[in-house]
Amino acid sequence: MDWSHLWLYVSPPVLGAVIGYFTNDIAIKMLFRPYRAIYIGGRKIPFTPGLIPSNQERLAQRISETIMGSLLTPEELQNLARRLLETERVQGAILWLLKMALDQVKSDKEQKTAKIVAGILRDLLGESLPRLLKVLARREDFLEAQINQIFDQILLEFQLSEEQATRLADWMLQVVLPPDMLRLAIIDFLSDRTIQTIDESFREKTSGTYWVVANLFGLRNTLSRLRTYCLDEKEATNARLRELIQDLYVRDRMKKFLQDLSFQNLPIGAVRQLRKTTRDSVRQYVQTRGSDVLQGLSNSVNWDNISVLLLNRLSNSTVLSTSLEVVSLELALILERYLEKDLEDIVAKIIPILAIDQVIIDRVKSTSPADLEAAIEGIVKNELQAIVNLGGILGFLVGLMQAAFLFFS
Repeated sequence: MDWSHLWLYVSPPVLGAVIGYFTNDIAIKMLFRPYRAIYIGGRKIPFTPGLIPSNQERLAQRISETIMGSLLTPEELQNLARRLLETERVQGAILWLLKMALDQVKSDKEQKTAKIVAGILRDLLGESLPRLLKVLARREDFLEAQINQIFDQILLEFQLSEEQATRLADWMLQVVLPPDMLRLAIIDFLSDRTIQTIDESFREKTSGTYWVVANLFGLRNTLSRLRTYCLDEKEATNARLRELIQDLYVRDRMKKFLQDLSFQNLPIGAVRQLRKTTRDSVRQYVQTRGSDVLQGLSNSVNWDNISVLLLNRLSNSTVLSTSLEVVSLELALILERYLEKDLEDIVAKIIPILAIDQVIIDRVKSTSPADLEAAIEGIVKNELQAIVNLGGILGFLVGLMQAAFLFFS
């Protein structure tokens, strides 16, 4: 066979393979290159820039629509949120936040937290609570159960012990009713009008021997002498009264009276009325003066020191440290119940806020053509090379068919 004829049959497959291989390679390159438009004589050369750079904005829009339409659907986002917000993960996050907050309180050198707590306590007791009590005290049943319970369990069963009755009796005889106080009381009582009234009543209402004494001697002179004696003989009168107190066992009588003093000895009706009176008195006092008392108490309390002591006690409390896991679990369960009910609405509100589609569009548009080419080639490099190789194989087969046609013709 002549070599010229052999080349005629060999060249079509070789040229077909070369053309098919490089044509596909050029076509793939033209998807990305050139990155910018090329101008000659003021006119842009066709196919510049490459297909993807020239349609990058439309490509970004299609990618965003594809992802949001088939991948990141609201249902898929809900499933993703459920996986992310499982109880164990949420509990761990809340526990971490609580521990961080506790550590922050411990390391707070400027005592910012203490100042905030102090302000809350000051406002609560000095402003909010007085206004609230003033409004609640207008109700007829305000503290009814509590006051009744205190009255029944404390006041109704309260009774002085022997030592308490003795101390109270001594105090009354020494401070409330000393001999000099009794002397002055006798002087104030025995006025001229009082003496006259007693004398006339004694004369009119007595009979028998007492009538004879009352009408012959009378009480006016005796009572007048007693008053004069109390006025002129102060020390002697006080001494006589002191002796009478001892001789009449006034201290023991008062002690016995105080020991026997109890609400249980009163009639049931009197106890009920006393309980109602006590409740009304407390309600009236709270309504009229309760707010002033609480405000005065709040102003007299150093809330800064109290808040510092409170936070120090809480931060060093073992009970608080061991309760963090329980608290975090309860908060996680509350969040889980809330999400089960409103997760769909939450996701529907979050999607427009996150604007994921716009984020995708902006991200694709801001990516340079070179980076976009590198990213795509990194994903489908083997597939693109296979397309190039396939072009060479197809070109070789077409050339081989042409050579066969020439040979048989």
